[in-house]
Amino acid sequence: MTRVRAIELRLIELPLVRPFRTSFGTSTVKTCLLARVETSDAIGWGECVADAEPGFSEEWNEGAWVVIRDFLAPAIFRAGDVSAEGLEHVFGPVRGHPMAKATLVDAVLDAELRAKGESLAGFLGADRDRVACGVSLGIASTTEQLLDQVGEHLDEGYLRIKLKIEPGSDVVPVHAVREAHPDVALSVDANAAYTLADDAVFSSLDDIRLVMIEQPLHHEDLIQHAVLQRRLRTDLCLDESIRSAAGAAAALELGSCRVVNIKQGRVGGVLEARRIHDLCRAAGVPVWCGGMLETGVGRATNLALAAMPGFTLPGDTSASSRYFPEDLTEPFVMAHDGSMGVPTGPGIGVEPLPERLEACTIRTEILGA
Repeated sequence: MTRVRAIELRLIELPLVRPFRTSFGTSTVKTCLLARVETSDAIGWGECVADAEPGFSEEWNEGAWVVIRDFLAPAIFRAGDVSAEGLEHVFGPVRGHPMAKATLVDAVLDAELRAKGESLAGFLGADRDRVACGVSLGIASTTEQLLDQVGEHLDEGYLRIKLKIEPGSDVVPVHAVREAHPDVALSVDANAAYTLADDAVFSSLDDIRLVMIEQPLHHEDLIQHAVLQRRLRTDLCLDESIRSAAGAAAALELGSCRVVNIKQGRVGGVLEARRIHDLCRAAGVPVWCGGMLETGVGRATNLALAAMPGFTLPGDTSASSRYFPEDLTEPFVMAHDGSMGVPTGPGIGVEPLPERLEACTIRTEILGA
């Protein structure tokens, strides 16, 4: 147990190497919320995966800021001595908002582990010191441009290519990539852009030998995903639909997917992510670690998670240079074999570089008991 003395919130902004387009919009910068938690024993960091607008999720930066400032932080201060494991109970009166909660759960856990000198990977039961890296590519303006990007990233060593798709930009570019690279591990991510009426698209994708089709239908509709999975040979993977271990259990029971994308920042933090990992591993369902264009703070957290034994597919654990000309922390670098080292230092094993943090900060607020 430890006492949280202060919580510092920062809104930061980093330019992206290239625009990142999905079915719900295009990003040219990464704008996110960081929390620096000061306990009686150490300092911990957490990164919120919400975006500037409520597109991927109903949560967004400004909303997460208010929820943390007005509800979650006061609950922590009222609780007195707390632990990361106990925050689920502390946050119980606040329904939903898993991204905001994850920010503080991860930061408090980081502080706890730093105080003990224990790495996050070790705490989670990781069995590897390196993880296989995949890359997620946004929707390109032309098929030729997409092929160039795919070739570039394969040359760098990435072991899996994920293509964002949307109606009108799906079968043709994906088929072109498969023809150009017949043996690459290839998947697609629709971000809930389709319906069951798009049967022709799914039938065509089913013939392209994909590793998986990620989140094709509405994020709340597990039943229709189960219907679609029965129609397809290709494994469906759920992302936005998985908000908790309970949600994952329901999806598996209904047959809504055969693969689960675990984004710890989306499900309430690494502790809930571990529960989903354990559930899926017991059921023999493969999982992989998704990404949300995280800075080095979130990337370090994801790498520790991805080193757990149930993560059998390459995740979105790309190098810092894939997204940022300059990261917030020391950059994460992928080896030529397509793997990346898992931080071994206490906690998440990294900290924001002070000068870089100041240069990227848009707004700061310090919360205290």
